[in-house]
Amino acid sequence: MSEHFVRTAVDSKLGEKECAMRRFVKSGRLVGAVAAFILFHGTCFAQAAGGEHWVTSWATAQVQAPAPRLGTAGQAVNAAQQALAGFSNQTIRMVVPCSIGGRRVRVQFSDAYSSAPLRLGAAHVAIHEKNSAIVAGSDRVLSFGGDAAISVPAGATVISDPVDLDVPALGELAVTVYVAGTSGAPSMHALGLHTTYISPKGNLTAEPMMEDPATTQSWYWLSAVDVLAPARAATIIAFGDSITDGARSTPDANHGWTFRLAQRMLVNSEAATTGIANLGIAGNRILKDGVGPSGLSRFGRDALEQAGARWVVVLEGINDIGQASGPNAAAADGITADEVIGGLRQLAEQAHIRGLKVIGATLLPYQGAMYFSEQGETIRESVNTWIRSATAFDAVIDFDAVMRNASNPKQLRPEFDAGDHLHPNDTGYEAMAATVDLAIFADNPPSASSGSRGENR
Repeated sequence: MSEHFVRTAVDSKLGEKECAMRRFVKSGRLVGAVAAFILFHGTCFAQAAGGEHWVTSWATAQVQAPAPRLGTAGQAVNAAQQALAGFSNQTIRMVVPCSIGGRRVRVQFSDAYSSAPLRLGAAHVAIHEKNSAIVAGSDRVLSFGGDAAISVPAGATVISDPVDLDVPALGELAVTVYVAGTSGAPSMHALGLHTTYISPKGNLTAEPMMEDPATTQSWYWLSAVDVLAPARAATIIAFGDSITDGARSTPDANHGWTFRLAQRMLVNSEAATTGIANLGIAGNRILKDGVGPSGLSRFGRDALEQAGARWVVVLEGINDIGQASGPNAAAADGITADEVIGGLRQLAEQAHIRGLKVIGATLLPYQGAMYFSEQGETIRESVNTWIRSATAFDAVIDFDAVMRNASNPKQLRPEFDAGDHLHPNDTGYEAMAATVDLAIFADNPPSASSGSRGENR
């Protein structure tokens, strides 16, 4: 049997049968014994195809859409506010920046935080050209178990069948969906930092560009893009808050630290097959729900289930500290360094159980930010001292040492400050990426216990 035939047969099985099975697994409708049987055989087929496996090239963390702010006439004031209420018979084209490339692609959609089913009447993926346009000849129709349309139950996640598409490393994809009927408030990622294009009405998924669309900078229901990559390929999960999310960086420019790190990886021969998935949420906390569920409650779904995940970089805790100890904090919100450390330790333990390596990142200085306090600064310094000890981590990235002002270590360096004294600017994010020791992600075989979504399938 030729290699081409083997791969075609394998990919067909994975695309039409196994992906359909995963949808049931995600919604809890398939018993463990049957799932284990199918996954085992999926692993054997993939290994027979030469060791290629699915690796997450891009991902984002979903949250529940907040209530829209209405104008005086009871209407949403702009496209972004209208989108919070949902979509009806509309097409949405979303642009995502990939990290690692591959010869096949599949797309994941999540209805995790919606109260109503999502009816996807059609979905396409293509190479993004500019604005709402796609590269000619790159458009691919997505299917789900062979069907072009699918109803995603509230709280569930679906993965498309794979399609042939040469995804370039660091390239941008355009994922276009048609929402049939009325969706209700969407699961979304608010700080997409890439322009999303929304049609007035109708199914325009096959159009090479959209005429006069409304625009936002959020992603709706779109949660991950996986590529079929060589056996040694793997993904770094960047888990955190707004600083990982890229807040205050230039939109449509890919200037966050995670993408800058992906650029460094691509030109490094030892790391060129390493992807990065950004699972930051602006405003997120480790210990309490706020903007999105707490880090502890979302870590398994957002970080540990990504395909090909091998490392997790954890940069989170500054919102826990600031919101609990800042000038406007309520007495009941008090927090200690030990509590933040305890939360970080739990994240590390969860990742280690799944066979992933965990890298702890020190918290950046924040004096001058709205929720700064000397009490909070004391907590931050204690947490950073613990992180640097690396007792719970496989490695440490000392972002604080690079980003702090030499004359006042409580503050960001002025040339790295976006202006709110909390978030880096584009230059600051680039400095963060530059300080990461790529040897941390030296190639080694993934643990057999990693069990991440789609690993070796």
